[in-house]
Amino acid sequence: MKRTPFEALLALIAVVVLIVGVPSMPALAMSPTDLPAERPASQVLDDADVLSRASRSELNARLEEFGGDRVDARLITLRRLDYGLSLDGFGKDLIERWSSEGQGRSPLLLLLIETQNKRAAVLADQSLQSQLPETLLTSTGRTTMAIPLREGDRYRQASIDGLTRLSVVLNGGEDPGPPEEIVRTTLPTNIPTQEETQSSNATTWIIVLLVLGTIIPMATWWVFSR
Repeated sequence: MKRTPFEALLALIAVVVLIVGVPSMPALAMSPTDLPAERPASQVLDDADVLSRASRSELNARLEEFGGDRVDARLITLRRLDYGLSLDGFGKDLIERWSSEGQGRSPLLLLLIETQNKRAAVLADQSLQSQLPETLLTSTGRTTMAIPLREGDRYRQASIDGLTRLSVVLNGGEDPGPPEEIVRTTLPTNIPTQEETQSSNATTWIIVLLVLGTIIPMATWWVFSR
């Protein structure tokens, strides 16, 4: 059966899309209101989906044991924050939201990980400041947890290292301090970076659209002028 010019055009566009590929959609931004209004049953909320089932189970157990009934420790991973929102601001808003449900709940300790920028933050309820000073929380997020993230997306290790350091101080021990960061020398490489790859993909799409914008009118004129 002979194809019409319109069917041939659709087939050509489908082939081009399959060859070039469809650009990936950016991850949805998140704010505290996107999370449940009440504290979830699980201590781990892996919204970024970066932890295995075994890691989630392990971390959930460690968070439940952390501080016993004195502290409600939770881990939250997210892909990226809503525009204009900082990780510290996200944590403060969430603590306020999850602490307004009523009395009788243990004070919150939040370990936050943003995967897009490989950042971490630790925030706690005001009632925990005497046991877990703000300087300790800030250092734990920016160094203890951030180093494993920068060294290779080690989300489980970052969480464990953060909990271990905080647990020592909470139980009356001396702060072990942040781990030593290994400085690696980067050798020159011809492998393109992610930004260069994205720029190349955008250039490819522009070229394809320009070619299609030239070929399609010519093909249409040729078909209907026969």
